[in-house]
Amino acid sequence: MIFDDDLDPKTRKPKPRPLDNLSVPELKEYILQLKEEIARAEADILKKEKHKAAADALFKSPRQ
Repeated sequence: MIFDDDLDPKTRKPKPRPLDNLSVPELKEYILQLKEEIARAEADILKKEKHKAAADALFKSPRQ
């Protein structure tokens, strides 16, 4: 089964969430959710950088 989302480019940015209708507590909750997502992305970056560094060290040619 093919979905329309499968045809969209993977690098497309999501549309910003409309903020006009959100209350102050809802905005604060939204900010917390965004911060959690940022932390998750940063943790994944660190994991990938460590993995790359380990691979680079493994395949690094010995110094002469």
